[in-house]
Amino acid sequence: MARIALIEPEQATPEVKEIYEQKLKGKPGNVQKALAHRPDMLRNFLGFYASVGRSLDRKLYELIYIRVSMINGCRYCLQHHLASSQRVGLTPEDWGALKQGNYSRYSEKERAALTYVEHLTRSPHEIADSDFKELKKHFTDPEIVDIHVLTGLANLTNRFTDPLGLELEMPEEKI
Repeated sequence: MARIALIEPEQATPEVKEIYEQKLKGKPGNVQKALAHRPDMLRNFLGFYASVGRSLDRKLYELIYIRVSMINGCRYCLQHHLASSQRVGLTPEDWGALKQGNYSRYSEKERAALTYVEHLTRSPHEIADSDFKELKKHFTDPEIVDIHVLTGLANLTNRFTDPLGLELEMPEEKI
């Protein structure tokens, strides 16, 4: 159960209702309902969220978000991204491999990103120039920025969804 009140559409201010309708097609999730306490933050967060990862293949985007959420143990983000990952062809077998930290089923490029993202999530202060060597074989500088910001975004959302007690809006997938 959510630890704060969620702003339902019928309770929303006109400003929040506009965001719900225009940006979320009238279907806000619990994370948006929580952020609606701060309409400017909600509006800016939605714009930022939509801009992150644009230079990356959508499959890689989902692999990164799922792996970071698994490392952090964030049920809410993990479940949302398991659902969206199905649209790019990821399977329960892919999820199981990610859960185990086994990247062998992925391309060399995907393995490089996942290995880096895991290190970045677990030990961000230990990142060194040598960690960029493999990344630079596969990714441009703008893509590397997207990998970093996407990892940070996943870490950020992992830190506020589960701790706020946000409930899933969908059935839970088992891995």
